[in-house]
Amino acid sequence: MTNHELSILLKDLQALPKESEWVEFKMNNGDPHEIGEYIAALSNSACYHKQRYGFLVYGIEDATHRLVGTSFKPKSKKIGNQELENWLATQLSPRIDFNIFEFTSNDLDFAIFRILATRNQPVTFKGVSFIRIGSYKKSLIDHPERERAIWNKQDNYVFEKAIALEHVSDDEVLKLIDYTGFFDLIDFRLPDNRKGILEKLLQDKIVIKNGACYDITNLGALLFAKDMEKFEALSRRAVRVVFYDGNNRIKTIREQVGKRGYAVGFEGLIKYFSENLPSNEIIDAALRRQVTLYPILALRELIANAIIHQDFSITGSSPMVEVFNNRIEITNPGRPLIDPLRFVDHSPESRNEVLAKFMRRLNICEERGSGIDKVVFECEFNQLPAHEVIVGDNYTRIIMYGPKTLRQMDKGDKVRACYLHACLKYVSGDIMTNQSLRERFGIEEHNYSTASRIIAEALASELIKDYDADNRSKKFAKYVPYWV
Repeated sequence: MTNHELSILLKDLQALPKESEWVEFKMNNGDPHEIGEYIAALSNSACYHKQRYGFLVYGIEDATHRLVGTSFKPKSKKIGNQELENWLATQLSPRIDFNIFEFTSNDLDFAIFRILATRNQPVTFKGVSFIRIGSYKKSLIDHPERERAIWNKQDNYVFEKAIALEHVSDDEVLKLIDYTGFFDLIDFRLPDNRKGILEKLLQDKIVIKNGACYDITNLGALLFAKDMEKFEALSRRAVRVVFYDGNNRIKTIREQVGKRGYAVGFEGLIKYFSENLPSNEIIDAALRRQVTLYPILALRELIANAIIHQDFSITGSSPMVEVFNNRIEITNPGRPLIDPLRFVDHSPESRNEVLAKFMRRLNICEERGSGIDKVVFECEFNQLPAHEVIVGDNYTRIIMYGPKTLRQMDKGDKVRACYLHACLKYVSGDIMTNQSLRERFGIEEHNYSTASRIIAEALASELIKDYDADNRSKKFAKYVPYWV
């Protein structure tokens, strides 16, 4: 934070009422153990009161809130040979983020400890948890109702509503957020003045007011950042695209990491794929045109889904698209919340419903439950193998395969395609038959027994079942997914 931003923060904290339990004012008491206890207490109190941070401020008189300055220099303080900041970090459990700022305002020296609110468990210092009750620091164990409330806060945490960057001036907001892209995407006329722009950003929770400044929310930064690198905590969330030479990861041809927010950068990302994916030349109405081997509509849905369903609690990871000669793999952090076999018919349970709702509003992704239907349809329409879902310990990967003949497909490819064909037919108000499966695979009518064998394998795998168990004719039998 700049000196100017710190001065604004100081005035905001000074103006708080005396009963604010997430702020403590000190003058010169720099006892390390006392500081450690206050860090734990303020982190817990900030969580309890739904504040992003707690603050320990040196240089404000507690009784009067007068700015008096301080002689305490926490950045220079040492415990033995260890700096105070590092020593404190080792004594806190869980290790929480806190920052120490030293600055001058109106010729007075100040120091502020900015302490991140704990999220899913109380913070302890040297094994003991504390909390602020009124203006007093108390042992948390003596206040079990507050301890229970802190343990339960994790359930109420919404990542998109958290703050990506705080205490930002109106000028900086307009430099960091692509507000013209925002207004284009929401199909709203760009206001004539700065006040109108900021009011709309406030209305849609892209920013929130913080005293005389603004805080940019994770939602605002993720969707509308001009440069994700400007938001340190979110910079690793940008979509990463890698093209490989061959069918493995040995040789990289090109790599690109998204710079702009998901919403304002999405069409550019899709255009990048359209221009770089392998393609075939076809003649349509006497005109030659290039068509990509992979349906762009399906790719669009899968990338949007990877963005929406990623688990933001997994750090150091982001949505990733890897392009090989024979397939495309789209990976997002986090395991799916529902069985992958039910992706087609089940309304998705999104970890990030605020993000998903906004992206649906911008027409970047489909309404709940219809996106994967479109992927299945596009693969069938383009005579491609069915997509495959792989779930790892902390990731979900969807694979789109390049063109294969029926002979090139293995049993798994055929059974998966048969199951998804049955799903698509059912959610479309139709039912799979031998004939419809032949059309899906491009099998000639006289080879209906080939389709029958695939159906038999899907039945044996218990992925589909007979629609009419009394029907004895396999040629005219009807089949539905196992979950019907």
